[in-house]
Formats: sequence, structure tokens, C-alpha cells
Amino acid sequence: MAAANPWDPASAPSAAGLLLGHFVASGMVTQEMLSISKKSASYFANFSRLQQITNMQAEIYQKNLEIELLRLEKDAADVVHPSFLAQKCHTLQSMNNHLEAVLKEKRSLRQRLLKPMCQENLPIEAVYHSYMVHLLELAVTFIERLENHLETIKNIPHLDENLKKMSMALAKMDMLVTETEELAENILKWREQQKEVSSSIPKILAEENYLHKHDVTMPSLPFTSKVHVQTVNVK
Repeated sequence: MAAANPWDPASAPSAAGLLLGHFVASGMVTQEMLSISKKSASYFANFSRLQQITNMQAEIYQKNLEIELLRLEKDAADVVHPSFLAQKCHTLQSMNNHLEAVLKEKRSLRQRLLKPMCQENLPIEAVYHSYMVHLLELAVTFIERLENHLETIKNIPHLDENLKKMSMALAKMDMLVTETEELAENILKWREQQKEVSSSIPKILAEENYLHKHDVTMPSLPFTSKVHVQTVNVK
């Protein structure tokens, strides 16, 4: 059986119920305020929810620790993992065997290094012959271009100065091109003037012959004098 709510005025009359009824009748407390207080969650429900949140946070923290451990294991796998350690041990063992062989043949190797190796043929296995042909082609090409490469490397410190000289030369070329264009225009104008003068000379000569035949004297005109001067220049 549910227990009576002491804050509900409709339940069995009690001191608290009577007091609330008096407050409701006087208007100090409304029925909505009482209904809101009824619908509020209980303390135990909030406590269980808080416990669930705490458990989830602890689980997330545990997963983050596991992820961090996996990352550390991945980063240190080449040091800790047995397969990587076995490979490193095998490599070290092969290097050790090679060094032991070198130490055993130390005297013969020293004599071989002291002896010049010019005009001798080095034995190369047949598998590597094609690679050696390609390597020799690359070596010949490199030697042919070595002087050009060295010259390019020598010119690198003077690159800025050369660029300045090139820019100045280009500016001079632009000026020369402009002057050449102006000179070409002047030559074309001069040719047109010479054509006009040469076309007017026969007319003037014909007029002078006509005047001499008829004994007509005319004062010299400035135009004719200019024409004579131009004809003399043309000759």
C-alpha cells in the first residue's frame, strides 16, 4: 500500500496537509507548484544514474590505457618483438662471420691493397653483365658532361652578376631596335621624297627645253632651284 503524501492536501488530514491547504487557499502556494514537487525524480534514481556514468568513465579510461599500451608496443616492436630480434641476431651473426673471415685473411688483403690493380680484369658473374654494361654507359655519359657540369657549378656564384648583364644587354637591344625602326621609317620617307623628285625632273626639263626653243626667259623660282639642288644630291 502506498504511503500518503504529506505534501498532498487531498490525502488524509495532517498538520502539514492542513498547513498546505491554508497556503493554497491564501494564494501563497499554487497547485502547479505542488504538482511539480510530485514529479521530481527520486534521490535513488539520480544516484544509480551517477553510478552508471562513473562506471562508463572508468571503462573509457581503461580503454585509453589499452590503446596507449598498443601504441607503445607498436613503436617498440623492432626492439621487443621476437621476430625482429631474431632478424637482428642473424644480421649480427653474418657480420661477425664476415669480420672473422677478414681478420683471417688480413695479411693477403693487405698485400692485395698495396699492389696496384691497373691492367687487371676483375671477375664479374654473368648475371651482372647487363648491369655492368648499363653502368659503363652511364659512366661514359657522366664523364662527357663532367666539364659542362663543373663549368655550371663555377658560374653559380656569378649568377646574379650575369643576370644583371643580361638585363642590361636586353635593354640596349630594345633601344637599338627602337632606333632601327626610326631609321627605317626615315629611309622610307626619304625614298618617297626621291620618287617625287625623280618624277618631277622630266617635267621641269621639258619645260626648260620648251622655253629655250621659244626664247622665253623666266625668273628663277625657288622651287626649281630646290629641285636642281636635289638632283645634284641624287647624282
